[in-house]
Amino acid sequence: MSAAPESALPRILRRAAVSVPRLPDDLHPVVRRVYATRGVHSAQDCDYGLQRLLPPDGLLGLDTAADVVAKAIADGRRICIAGDYDCDGATSTALLVRGLRALGAAQVDHVIPDRFTMGYGLSEALVDAARARGAELLITVDSGIANVSGVAYAQACGLQVVITDHHLPGEVLPQADAIVNPNQPGDCFPSKAMAGVGVAFYLLAALRARIGRDRLAIADLLDLVALGTVADVVPLDHNNRVLVAQGLARIRAGRACAGISALLEVAGRDAATADAATLGFVVGPRLNAAGRLENMGQGVECLLSDNPAQARSIAATLDQLNRARRDIETDMVEGADAARLIPDAVGLCLYDPSWHEGVVGLVASRAKQQAHRPVIAFAPSNDAGWVKGSARSIPGLHIRDAIAAADRAEPGLIDRFGGHAMAAGLSLRESALQAFAEAFDAACRRLLSDADLQASIDSDGALAPAELTLETARALEAAGPWGQGFPEPVFDGAFRVAEARIVGECHARYTLAPSEDPQRRLVAIDFGGAERMATPGQAVETAYQLGVNRWRGEEQVQLILRHLAVR
Repeated sequence: MSAAPESALPRILRRAAVSVPRLPDDLHPVVRRVYATRGVHSAQDCDYGLQRLLPPDGLLGLDTAADVVAKAIADGRRICIAGDYDCDGATSTALLVRGLRALGAAQVDHVIPDRFTMGYGLSEALVDAARARGAELLITVDSGIANVSGVAYAQACGLQVVITDHHLPGEVLPQADAIVNPNQPGDCFPSKAMAGVGVAFYLLAALRARIGRDRLAIADLLDLVALGTVADVVPLDHNNRVLVAQGLARIRAGRACAGISALLEVAGRDAATADAATLGFVVGPRLNAAGRLENMGQGVECLLSDNPAQARSIAATLDQLNRARRDIETDMVEGADAARLIPDAVGLCLYDPSWHEGVVGLVASRAKQQAHRPVIAFAPSNDAGWVKGSARSIPGLHIRDAIAAADRAEPGLIDRFGGHAMAAGLSLRESALQAFAEAFDAACRRLLSDADLQASIDSDGALAPAELTLETARALEAAGPWGQGFPEPVFDGAFRVAEARIVGECHARYTLAPSEDPQRRLVAIDFGGAERMATPGQAVETAYQLGVNRWRGEEQVQLILRHLAVR
């Protein structure tokens, strides 16, 4: 296919209306409509009670893993959790350390790879770090499924290895003592979308049954599961929505661990109104900042702390790191256009030798949103002559498959790669960058259609003037958690601008009058929209989310604009 022009304005596509009579009668009518278009077809589908969690039947390797870990606990062996340097890895690590200690493990420690010196996953260096701590049983979280040599090295050193992971496996599986991964061959667990922290939670549940501590409330650890699940941007299928909803309920009730409470506090957010977006855009980035700029060990220590003062101190450091990360990201994003290896590519590869390795994933995300193209952003690695890339995709392209296709077309360019449908990582020699960029672009041209390259916003339709109320906004908020694969509702409508002003330097705040009710006035905010601000008197087409604006104890309905175009 030929390269389609990059579109400045997205199309608004309305979801098809669906009537589902089996949904509860007491649901708000707008929530009923929204649920129906997202595959929620019964009362059970919108029930997020713990009893609705999928049973572990079919989760291949879970019984064996539970037996191995239970025996290690009974024998008093030293257990070490091998984590990862992102939010999913940090929450998974903290979850298992807390959970295993609660289940009676006398000696539980953890190691986190350094992004810049060890790289991702179970490397020999990470194994050596675990051995230095006296590890006898190594449990990986959010990694391990692709670390064939790392597992073999650990076992050659006398360690047992249990893998818990959710990433897609390669052609060869590690010869671990047990593997728990819903995406491994032969696994029959219905949910393939769990994050690493969800897999770790299922292992804890199985362990509790083995050890016979049925009254142990491992559900109190669901705040960690919710944070890791949302931050890893995995699809929120029903099982994941249960995990997130239950974790959020504990956070709102003031029952979060000291670390999550502290991260909310330094961000100036009220735990009582936390939602999935709060976890994904407020808490997660502050935790991730440690792994991006320094070492995720600080993040794990924050989540493991039971001392509120200590947790606040670590959270303040993480907040400062996040501010520094934002500054670095801003500078990198400003140079993204000049960093294109092939200017008119369908599959974009970006590289600048001055870029920071820990922030390229965020640059790829920004570039993907702006160009509506799959993007891989590269930065020099700690090893001279090598680069590391972070990939982000658009709907219609499985990014790991596209990288694999480029690898098949030009064997030997990539050193290693792995990831999901929407995000992946890889490393290669700097000298191979241009050839890889050409192979990746060719793969994307084969796999994407012109329609895939046209940005669009899926809308749940128009809201009648009588539905533009605080009651509707509250009902939609309560109907979550919303997220990847279960998107927060977006509506479209025509308005006339009554007032417009810039707030906070780069945001546009409006007072809008609905075309169908010109005497009505609604507040709207367009984050980052100062440069495209409409002026009073203009008619505009919009796509928006209906939110609740809380300020000094008062609540007001507010339109959060996702798209605005002057008619």
